[in-house]
Amino acid sequence: MDVVILCGGMGSRLSEETVIKPKPMVEIGGKPILWHIMKYYSSYGFRRFILALGYKAEYIKQYFYNLRIAHSDFSMKLRPDSEPTFFSHPDEQDWEVTFVDTGLETLKGGRIKRLEQHIQSDSFHLTYGDGLADVPLDQLVDFHREQGRLGTVSAVHPPSRFGEMQLNGDLVSGFEEKPQMSTGYINGGFFIFNRNLLERLSSDVDSDFEFGPLQDMVAAEEVSAFRHDGFFQCMDNVRERDLLNRLIDSGKAPWMRWARG
Repeated sequence: MDVVILCGGMGSRLSEETVIKPKPMVEIGGKPILWHIMKYYSSYGFRRFILALGYKAEYIKQYFYNLRIAHSDFSMKLRPDSEPTFFSHPDEQDWEVTFVDTGLETLKGGRIKRLEQHIQSDSFHLTYGDGLADVPLDQLVDFHREQGRLGTVSAVHPPSRFGEMQLNGDLVSGFEEKPQMSTGYINGGFFIFNRNLLERLSSDVDSDFEFGPLQDMVAAEEVSAFRHDGFFQCMDNVRERDLLNRLIDSGKAPWMRWARG
């Protein structure tokens, strides 16, 4: 099943970094958040990715083009007709990645539509290039197939804006930074759609997705909600980037299932 990732936004609230790189390439734990998202999907066996690029598309292309060289041992002769001989390969060697420049100003619906010729599977994953979760993707796929609707969205609990202070009587016993709220759901991305979604979209620059097509599908009762009560965190600002970094440094990053052996 193909994985479509929306990577075209400018990320203005992370402007200290996104002035030189696109938001999906902002690093956490020494790797772009986009790599973390792709690594999470690949840990479930989904390894064919289609990236909808826009702002600073060349940065993303260059990173993946150079990934094999940067993460491998190899030998080469410096003749122009000589190819490197590789002694090792990166863990990502079985990824297939298609890069599509969908325009600088194009809204999400237009970006998805412009990928149509590259989407090969009858249904496909769709997610954003700036959010992480530990959604069980195997269960998500099963749920989507059982429901038989056009689309499925992961319903997640939003993180609190503020840290939670824990009290033991009059004594402060600890702090928890930005815990998940226990009530209410938001759209966490991590969608699955049947391919005929593409018939509902336009390739126009101003063709949106959440406002318009998705609302119409919801009104027609064509979208199921997969409730996920576990971890979810987007990266919209510097504080959220730093939070994700601290989770990695602590060894408690819920999405890094590949690191648990």
